Amino acid sequence: MSAITTPLPESPLAWKLPYRGKIGMACLIFAESAIFTIFVVAYLYYVGKSLSGPTPREVLETPIFYTICLLSSSLTIHFAGKLLERGRLTAFLLSWLLTIALGALFLHGTGQEWHRLIYEHGLTISTNLFGTTYYSLVGLHAFHVTAGLIMLSIVLFFGLAGRVGPEQSARVNVLSLYWHFVDAVWVVVFAVVYVLGR
Repeated sequence: MSAITTPLPESPLAWKLPYRGKIGMACLIFAESAIFTIFVVAYLYYVGKSLSGPTPREVLETPIFYTICLLSSSLTIHFAGKLLERGRLTAFLLSWLLTIALGALFLHGTGQEWHRLIYEHGLTISTNLFGTTYYSLVGLHAFHVTAGLIMLSIVLFFGLAGRVGPEQSARVNVLSLYWHFVDAVWVVVFAVVYVLGR
């Protein structure tokens, strides 16, 4: 009789808890998504129900350039995270700075649009239902972009001070998730306000 040897099954890999920063950011994104959903539904519900003008069709201009800036910032922050993981600190800081510049340019575009709507068309948050829902939805997004820019600027400050290295790449990637969320929300807001809501 010959004995057949069978290999023993490999021991299973030990399960490791997910990084708590990612879990925390996922929870924040989930909660913020619910808030944005409420504002989007309110905008869609009230669009076209204003009793007085101006209407979206009369005053809104599609912010294509500023949208491209914001969506491009998702690429630059992604590459920044990869550069940090590889220890290329100068390239990381440049890509991070470019992300901030693109986000700030988007915010500038939002400010220009609001200035035009208020001073040229007389549309304020209290003018009509369109004004109320428009400024609430776009303003909520602008607030999140502003908060993101503050956080990105803090990371840049610490990076310039030599306090950010590859060992912080997991934390930087968590912040990147927030920025990607802000960009993804803008795709929805853009579609609702500038495409469907006109």
